[in-house]
Amino acid sequence: MRLGDVNAQTRWLLDRSGAPLPVLLPHIMLRVRDVMRERFTVAQAEQPVREVGLTLAREGLDLVPVVDEEGTLVGIVSERTLARRYIRESREASTLAEAPTSAGCVADVLEGELITGERDHRVAGRVWVHAMQIDAPTKIAPGDAVVVGNRTDAQRLAIELGAALLIVSNGSRPSEEIVGFARERGTAIIASKLDTYVSARLVTLSAPSRALMDAEPLTVSPDDLISDISDPVKDIDYRAAVAVDGDGHPSGVVTRSDLVSPAPRRVVLVDHAEQAQSVIGIQQAEIVEILDHHHIGSIETRIPVTATFDPVGSTATLVVERFRQSGLEPSPSTATMLLGAALSDTVILNSPTTTDRDHAVVDYLGRVLAVEAIEFGRAMFEDTSDVSEVPAAEIISRDAKEYELADGETMSIAQIETVGDALLERRDELLEAMADVRQTRGYLFFALMVTDILSKGSELLVAGDARPAERAFGAPTNGSISLPGVMSRKKQVAPKLLAARGP
Repeated sequence: MRLGDVNAQTRWLLDRSGAPLPVLLPHIMLRVRDVMRERFTVAQAEQPVREVGLTLAREGLDLVPVVDEEGTLVGIVSERTLARRYIRESREASTLAEAPTSAGCVADVLEGELITGERDHRVAGRVWVHAMQIDAPTKIAPGDAVVVGNRTDAQRLAIELGAALLIVSNGSRPSEEIVGFARERGTAIIASKLDTYVSARLVTLSAPSRALMDAEPLTVSPDDLISDISDPVKDIDYRAAVAVDGDGHPSGVVTRSDLVSPAPRRVVLVDHAEQAQSVIGIQQAEIVEILDHHHIGSIETRIPVTATFDPVGSTATLVVERFRQSGLEPSPSTATMLLGAALSDTVILNSPTTTDRDHAVVDYLGRVLAVEAIEFGRAMFEDTSDVSEVPAAEIISRDAKEYELADGETMSIAQIETVGDALLERRDELLEAMADVRQTRGYLFFALMVTDILSKGSELLVAGDARPAERAFGAPTNGSISLPGVMSRKKQVAPKLLAARGP
């Protein structure tokens, strides 16, 4: 993963190697997709409530997302939803008025037989158990569902009063006369093997899920930060949220328990160990290894980790050595990128940070790729050194590193390699851009090394408090200091500026 924009040399190498552009990592903080449950059950909007309830119980779920025919989230059914339904029915008569269903759905839920009537026969009234004398007053009305035993007189009365559905319980079957009468009056009949009480209770559970669901569930995006959704999830009664994609389809479920001590992302830091140079949120990640050739920076780890701070000219050298120690050879595209990195960091092996190990790695990669490594490096620098048309703001940000000072302030040192003095003709423009960045970021000072790879020296431009630079290099500055023979930010500039910080 990359932490910022790629510079000209990197693009040059990507073009020649055919390697893919690394994915930009804007931060390392946990997202919903890192903790959500990707395997979950959904219910169809027309699916009977009882089936959804059984799913909740069987799979130990807190909620089930409800989707329409296109798979779009339209609501959720939770245990709390079902509980409210039962509490409400304990206080008032059971009814399907708010949740009409069909005779076919009722038959399926009762595991009964639809003797007469069509499966889509609509049932939208109250639910009655007819247990009174035939001549007792009754409130059965057209459209109601009536549960009755093997009493022919009660069955006939329900049909006469216009019941939409007659359920005959306890394994009883209606007579042919009753069946014919029901067909004549448009009443559906179901024969249920269950007893009267259970049959009556299950009728309302044949209502479609859409009738009971919460139609405005808490939804989140898989890319939302955990820190942003934790409070809403904890505050809502069912303690969960449904992650939906751009088309509104559910892609995961995240519950309160998923947000308790989630496993952090595990990272390996390469070529840096300063928190200011790393990805946003690095303090929340689990650092498992550091591979670097700079000084030991401000990164802190919670547990002991493997940390390599090796004084070579390029971290690419350490990576190639890992390949060889493991008995592996990098692919051509990887070898090209590593060769370019080693030559860039060591300024074609001319930097004072260059070691014999860097020479050995460059020689090895040249053999792997069958190229003349030094000529390869010269071509890379020459093809990418022309920045005459590049905006000053981009030039100073291409290779800028932040350093944290002991008193909590920060400084930034950028570097750009050039050929000739053309870039220094834009000195005032560069200093103005540096001053803007320094003020925006709150740096003590912003320094830019303009390094000429042919003359093997640098001009140091400084915006902000120039006293550390003046002390470090023993020369007064009016925005710039000439540093002949200085080519390494890591070895020749940054340590002196860090040491020179003072009142």
